[in-house]
Amino acid sequence: MASNNSRAQTTDPLLADSIDQSAFPQITAQPVDQAVPIGANAVLSVQANNADNYQWRRNGASIEGQTNNILVIEQVGIEDAGLYSCDVSQTGGDTVPTREASVSIEITDKTATTSTITASTTTATAAGLPASGPITVYGTPRVSSGTKGTCPGTYAGYINYTKTISQGWGWAPAINSTTVFTAADGGGRTDTKIMYGGLYGDTGCGQITVTIPNPPFSPVYRFTIYFPNNVPTTNYPIILTGFNP
Repeated sequence: MASNNSRAQTTDPLLADSIDQSAFPQITAQPVDQAVPIGANAVLSVQANNADNYQWRRNGASIEGQTNNILVIEQVGIEDAGLYSCDVSQTGGDTVPTREASVSIEITDKTATTSTITASTTTATAAGLPASGPITVYGTPRVSSGTKGTCPGTYAGYINYTKTISQGWGWAPAINSTTVFTAADGGGRTDTKIMYGGLYGDTGCGQITVTIPNPPFSPVYRFTIYFPNNVPTTNYPIILTGFNP
């Protein structure tokens, strides 16, 4: 899957003796990626030494009023999927940014009520939101070009759909499911590539849809959609079939 590198305060060993490190905040715990059921609360946090000020950002833009080390997004909707980071600083000093944590919004037959979908976005129906069964996960695209083998090949952007270790790392194939385990582009495009990665290192890639062998090699899986061009500017869905939330 495409990488999501952490960014924190670093030290050049050649300059370590000439710079007073107490002047810089030191981030000790970064915000983490997570998948949040629609209508639930998302909680992101950062821990830092030598820090007085915090400013949370979503997709690079400051979030008004969010100046604590903990960010709570209440009753998340599809529009709340995003890349969240926090600028940490001392008063009058330099700012150190955290990594960007990906927040995905997960919709299942248990959470996809008419009220929550309508309140969240009018694009859910247009994107083919399932009424029951499959899991639909919305994530935020990253514009980042590169090439990765023959599949996905050359790409202009991607979305990682992940869970934290505390959430189980990824989506688990349903033990008693007779359905094949698939991940499919939920936005209606026909040019995207989808890659899966299992906890035990097994991977696979396909166009529009990818199927995990049955029985699966790993207990849990993560997914990435790659865009060869025309990277979406809005949150974009993947549909997982045969997986537990």
